Amino acid sequence: MLKKLRSRMNNWMTNTMELPADVMMDLPRITMIGQIHIYIENHRGLLTFSDTELRLLLKQGQLLVKGDSFVIKTILPEEILLEGKINQVMYLEE
Repeated sequence: MLKKLRSRMNNWMTNTMELPADVMMDLPRITMIGQIHIYIENHRGLLTFSDTELRLLLKQGQLLVKGDSFVIKTILPEEILLEGKINQVMYLEE
């Protein structure tokens, strides 16, 4: 019940005060440059990484990025910059 109320309040504040949804609702911000770079902010941690797959923990679920020749260019506690050929970006529900 409290969770629903908090979610409604966040939605109301986002719409009424014109605040960015990613900030108020704790959502990831994903910026892609073509198929070669993806910059992800507001994640909760790196779960798996290989040259063909990246999996990040989000507040709700996970983010899966698939492709080829992946290299992590920058990694910070809540940000990551991935370079390579990106074929697929998917949200996975828990």
